[in-house]
Amino acid sequence: MSNENLLQRYEKVMFPAASPYHKDNPIIVDHAKDQYIWDADGKQYLDFFGGVLTVSVGHCNEEITQRTIEQLQKVQHTTTIYINEIMVRLAEKVVAMTPAGLEKVYFTNSGTEANETAIMAARMYTGRPTVITLRHAYSGRSMLAMSLTAHGSWRLGGVVDPFVKHVRNPYTFRALDGMTPDDVVDLCVQDLIETIETTTNGQIAAFMAEPIQGVGGFIVPPEDYFKRIMPIIKDAGAVFISDEVQTGWGRTGGKWFGIEQFGVTPDIMTFAKGMGNGSPIGCTITSAEIADAVKGATFSTFGGNPVTMATALATLEYMEAHNVKENATVMGAKLREKLEEFESEFNFIGEVRGMGLMQAMEIVKPGTKDPDGALTVAIMDAAKDNGLLLGKGGLHNNVIRVSPHLNVSEADMNQAMDILAKSLVEVSS
Repeated sequence: MSNENLLQRYEKVMFPAASPYHKDNPIIVDHAKDQYIWDADGKQYLDFFGGVLTVSVGHCNEEITQRTIEQLQKVQHTTTIYINEIMVRLAEKVVAMTPAGLEKVYFTNSGTEANETAIMAARMYTGRPTVITLRHAYSGRSMLAMSLTAHGSWRLGGVVDPFVKHVRNPYTFRALDGMTPDDVVDLCVQDLIETIETTTNGQIAAFMAEPIQGVGGFIVPPEDYFKRIMPIIKDAGAVFISDEVQTGWGRTGGKWFGIEQFGVTPDIMTFAKGMGNGSPIGCTITSAEIADAVKGATFSTFGGNPVTMATALATLEYMEAHNVKENATVMGAKLREKLEEFESEFNFIGEVRGMGLMQAMEIVKPGTKDPDGALTVAIMDAAKDNGLLLGKGGLHNNVIRVSPHLNVSEADMNQAMDILAKSLVEVSS
């Protein structure tokens, strides 16, 4: 089946809103293995986006796939109305790997549902409805999750939760000229205080944030940002929810979770994406006290699915055995060094930022901070044509996101950077 033929069939039966990358010549995936994807015409691509940071340790990873197959042949589905051992084993593993004090787990199917569960728990625990989150955040595609999202192009349907408030995020590259990172944090702190004082009665349910904003364009806060806002959150009686859907499980390097890089401990954490290496999963973890406040009956038809549980457990055990969080540190440093070389060479790269294997280049019109979404697409298309898959993000779709698998090798990193260098030269000529 050729790419062109399948694309015609796709467009006939799918929602137009589900718009794929490389719109003029999208990739029709045929198969994938480890770091590579092949399209229906047989072309091979080095995958440095991993299905939006989801295929965390390689496509069709043999160790993980074997465990999936074994579970498929044992039992495939039960729902949460029954107990299965593999679900308990995964929950125990999550408790063991997360910060102390987080000890109760709920499994769902996606990051959207994990975030919904976190908000429900926070509201029931505090008895209050108001949630504060950050501008440029992305929290998922349900109506509540889109209300939590402060990224205009991802808020569809016109339904907004009136108890969700958005405050300034610590986006230092987009700060006013002359502002230092400390100035940006001061401004964010003041905005949070004023939002609580002017739009609430002073008491809120939760503050929710991604440690590094993903869809927002891998926006990394100054080191002391979370330490500065935590006392304000606690004074307002709120719980802190760390959305680790993209930053979790070693992605930021050296630690398992992004929030650990900033020296604070959340009350609730949410996971998805890379936790299952491509298998659909959502996970919410919190303290026993908060979990106990969720009174009444709730269940998830596919949450705790034994096949997904087996895949996720195999993924986490693979991550531990292969020390991926340290590989993310080492390979992330190599990636960052190369991207900074590109920044010094190409005047349309406004900023390089990120942490570990979560790195980005913000693309701008030369000599300005004006976003250049068209050039960003051109870079991605050139890289694809040369055999490298990258991601994009940012409010204006002008951020190139580079997120290879956590077990990426030095040889793959070198190959990817050679392709990216070639692609940058092509679009600049």
